[in-house]
Amino acid sequence: MNDFHTQLQKYAELIIKIGLNVQKNDEITISIAIDQVEFAHLLIEQAYLAGARNVIMQWQDDQKRRLDLTYQSEKELAQIKPYREDLQLYIANNRVKRLSVLSSDPDVLIGIDPRKIAATQKLNSSGTQAVKTATENNLLSWTVVAAASPAWAKKVFPNENKQTGTMHLWQAIFAATRIDNADPVAAWQIQKQKLITKAAMLNQYQFDRLHYLAPGTDLTIGLPKHHVWEAAGATNEHGDEFIPNMPTEEVFTAPDANRIDGHIRATKPLSYAGTILTGISFTFKNGRVVKADADQGLSTLKHLLKTDAGASRLGEVALVPDLSPISQSGLTFFNTLFDENASNHLALGAAYPFSVAGGTEMNQLQLQVAGLNVSQIHVDFMVGSAKMAIDGITTNDEVVPIFRNGDWV
Repeated sequence: MNDFHTQLQKYAELIIKIGLNVQKNDEITISIAIDQVEFAHLLIEQAYLAGARNVIMQWQDDQKRRLDLTYQSEKELAQIKPYREDLQLYIANNRVKRLSVLSSDPDVLIGIDPRKIAATQKLNSSGTQAVKTATENNLLSWTVVAAASPAWAKKVFPNENKQTGTMHLWQAIFAATRIDNADPVAAWQIQKQKLITKAAMLNQYQFDRLHYLAPGTDLTIGLPKHHVWEAAGATNEHGDEFIPNMPTEEVFTAPDANRIDGHIRATKPLSYAGTILTGISFTFKNGRVVKADADQGLSTLKHLLKTDAGASRLGEVALVPDLSPISQSGLTFFNTLFDENASNHLALGAAYPFSVAGGTEMNQLQLQVAGLNVSQIHVDFMVGSAKMAIDGITTNDEVVPIFRNGDWV
């Protein structure tokens, strides 16, 4: 237990110093569950030790969320509350650095009316538009991490008791974020450079399109002209570096939202809005989903695709080798932060403007003309496996192997 507390403190320090990169006089906000008080206090202390002048806490409560969805009307759930909007505007306008700590039960909203879930998801997207825009353009620093909870651990380790399962989930989180290295900071610098090198290689090619082939998958994804592959690190408008996701194993860019054709099958469950979706598959034509299916959660998936005009198109294409440490752990985390770093993945919804040269200076119409998708949502789903092959195809129709058997060529 003493070793656990040491690891937890190292984790908090790594998140604040390397992930969010808190500087003197920074203001930060932390979104975290009410049952993560010990970890929250460590994060707050590390933020102040790093020089932060103020920490804004946004406590999350899964059970209140479920009770709201159970008893409130759909109309009430869809109303934007002025006090929430004021806080979001403050965060966006003052470039408050954002830390989100995920620990929710993947099944917390099981059995809830999908229409109510869709209403709250749409509200969350539209009600945080200012923060969403600032985040997508890297105007402010943002980092997403995770913390183990008993309910989440029960999903990952169903045959273990609460205490053992929770501790095993913490250890899996520590391993994925390199806390178990002798020097976690040095390990992260090596990881960043490895991914940056892959992104630079792909940027040199400037492929016209990608072709995915695997069991249940035969999909061609066009890429915009002047697209930019990104990796682990990012920089805000003040020049501060940060790491948006910890862990991270991906190299990613935006697809051309109008040039996606074929079919693809997800290879892992998707934890979305407190529900689990399994057996997802899509058929695309001219960039849009024309057919969607799922073994579990189909109604939720269909509501998701109807969120807005961009919800049925793709906004991200990300490459992750099957040999990534998270994949090789053999665990399904039922949490996109981890599962997307075990697998090639795509995202329905909004593209990141920085995924095309000059994109952060473009308005929404200009982004769409450049081929980038615009939407209120951004939902990743996992499609990679050890059986996946991916080719890059140039404007001259030269075929360049990128992935074979789920790994970099």
